[in-house]
Amino acid sequence: MTITVDEIFETASMTLHHNFDIRAVTLGINLKDCINTNFDLFLKNVYEKIVKNANLLVKNAKELESKYGIPIVNKRISVTPVSLLAEQYPTKENYLKMAETLDKAAADAEIDFIGGFGALVQKGMTKADEALIDSLPDALSRTKRVCSFLNIASTVSGMNMNAAIKLGAIIREIAAKSENGVGCAKLVVFANAPEDNPFMAGAFHGIGEPDFSLNIGISGPGVVRSIVEDNKKCDLTQLSEVIKRTAFKITRAGELIGRELAGKMKVPFGIVDISLASTTAVGDSVAKIVEAMGIERIGAHGSTAALALLIDAVKKGGAMASGNVGGLSGTFIPVSEDLGMIEAVKSKALSLDKLEALTAVCSVGLDMFAIPGDTPAETISAIIADELSIGVVNNKTTAVRVIPVPGRKAGDYVKFGGLLGEAPVMDVNKFSSKDFIMRGGRMPNPITSLRN
Repeated sequence: MTITVDEIFETASMTLHHNFDIRAVTLGINLKDCINTNFDLFLKNVYEKIVKNANLLVKNAKELESKYGIPIVNKRISVTPVSLLAEQYPTKENYLKMAETLDKAAADAEIDFIGGFGALVQKGMTKADEALIDSLPDALSRTKRVCSFLNIASTVSGMNMNAAIKLGAIIREIAAKSENGVGCAKLVVFANAPEDNPFMAGAFHGIGEPDFSLNIGISGPGVVRSIVEDNKKCDLTQLSEVIKRTAFKITRAGELIGRELAGKMKVPFGIVDISLASTTAVGDSVAKIVEAMGIERIGAHGSTAALALLIDAVKKGGAMASGNVGGLSGTFIPVSEDLGMIEAVKSKALSLDKLEALTAVCSVGLDMFAIPGDTPAETISAIIADELSIGVVNNKTTAVRVIPVPGRKAGDYVKFGGLLGEAPVMDVNKFSSKDFIMRGGRMPNPITSLRN
């Protein structure tokens, strides 16, 4: 492929002025071959395999950063769902030891987050699954780098409402054991969880994956916002085209770096996740893209349509650039990690109900939002059930990452720090859905024929 001087300057401008970066390179590692009848030896095998391969990831990623001048912000590891690995040791204490082992391995290899401490429970929970879930309050409060996921619903299986009930109480307990409830930022509850998602906190190395898989998450909200601002007069069809062309360039750059990194490590290249992932940096905001499209403040009427156009154009451009688009490939709209979202909540342009509506088209879900610490457990379960129902019925991934902040009420402000940002505490509906949620059972899967 011939690269022109203009294209080199364009990429340099994206990086220098619009926060373009490789948001995450995530090495998926199969740990099933570490299982041993001796639990201590099992933990030793897990530690050694992670450290050995994570060191290679960090070393080679740093070399590529220097070579191309494009930041690779996060180097991460995802592993086989831990509930499957430790099924013959199904106690809360053993899962805590596993979490501590994963945390130490990530720290020693300079990995910022390690994902996979979770379970797939969409049709029901095994004894091992329940023990893992029971361990979460201690596991997530005692460790710094361990991230957890739970897939409790799918279009094929319906929704495990018993798991939703259990998680309402567990999330409150996690919040109580960590400062400002920040431990909840490391837990994602999914419907239709992808097995190759490179983004935390929900990454895990799926059971259909090979021994290793290098997945890459690109980002570039600042680049897209700049393009939108430069095209104020065009109609929406033309706007879609310019966003699509920009997404193509971003994805292409990400795929080239991802493939080279996988080649250097001698592992299979997995997927490119083309999600727009915002940060708290000025200009690196998905909300600001929507506002540049002509919405005064995200949350106003028209926001859902604008977001739908945005993600559709990004997907089309990404699909043109790579035959390996996967993971979530949607648009993150986390409240605490996006300055535009924070401003919208503070100005009362964006409510929790409108945020849920936006997730119907964003392909990611309700992410990083704070609610009052005294929110009843069954209300948290109901928020999860509502969001995951969108994914189940529409055959798409959705997820929830909610933080009930102890001692805080609606309108208060809380700082989580670092990449997790800060957030206004959002109000929740005061009317109860307890009698509905506590029925439990499994919500049947939706009919997938007779569509119109």
